[in-house]
Amino acid sequence: MRYQNLKSFLADGKAALAKGPVALIFAEDLSEVDTTIRHHRNLGFREVVLFAPAELELPAALEKTVHRVTQTTTSMAITTDTVNQIIDAAPGIWLYYCFNAEYLFFPFCETRTVGEMLAFHTEERRDAMLSYVIDLYAGDLSEAPNAVSLEDAHLDRSGYYAEARQDPDNENRPKDRQLNFHGGLRWRYEEHIPPARRKIDRIALFKAKPGLRLRDDHTFSDEEYNTFACPWHNNLTAAIASFRTAKALRANAGSRFEIDTFTWHNSVEFEWHSQQLMDLGLMEPGQWF
Repeated sequence: MRYQNLKSFLADGKAALAKGPVALIFAEDLSEVDTTIRHHRNLGFREVVLFAPAELELPAALEKTVHRVTQTTTSMAITTDTVNQIIDAAPGIWLYYCFNAEYLFFPFCETRTVGEMLAFHTEERRDAMLSYVIDLYAGDLSEAPNAVSLEDAHLDRSGYYAEARQDPDNENRPKDRQLNFHGGLRWRYEEHIPPARRKIDRIALFKAKPGLRLRDDHTFSDEEYNTFACPWHNNLTAAIASFRTAKALRANAGSRFEIDTFTWHNSVEFEWHSQQLMDLGLMEPGQWF
């Protein structure tokens, strides 16, 4: 079903937010919107809400599977405001947000649904899940000038690191169980990336509750939501395989002509399988076997 804007969706499409998990997909451009929808539908999300410009055309059969809201996503501020309004409308519901040409993976996602995974996560008394945004890029930019190619997708197998997240209220003490994670294209081409956009962690899966607010840096107003694990053991984490950074570096005039290829000695072909991401240490199964 189509909605003219977010206001009309919140007024007339509340049934889509009645039971989770719900995926919110923001189309920043027209690249791979259809595959993004199909991927997340296949993971088992009960509903998919697509925020996309009016000029996007989808196959009729695919469009019937989503709630489509006409919206042009031109900044993180727009995404943040939209997610926060959805939070207010869907208390108690598990939500997920991503952008087009991004693909969620979690441990054993080939045989288990996102609902099953979140049921286990909830049993561990967790209301949010850390996700690492893993940069994907085409191996041959002459064949894929926008750096997007599902058939020739590559990722970095190493070069990831974490640093303590400082507490602004206490310079001598980092925040408890919070880290800033770095790596991928944002690390290798950091001179083209604003400092505030260089980290790769995102709390992409979370349970909505009254008063909760998403911030522009992909963290939440409730600091426990921003932790990578509970105090007593490691928890599940997820990964979002994303062409978003590669697309931006190719679209930006300041970086496009300085980059002939994204591949380097630590590039490997992406196998589109959760086991590869676990083997590389890019997500954690925790106690879920």
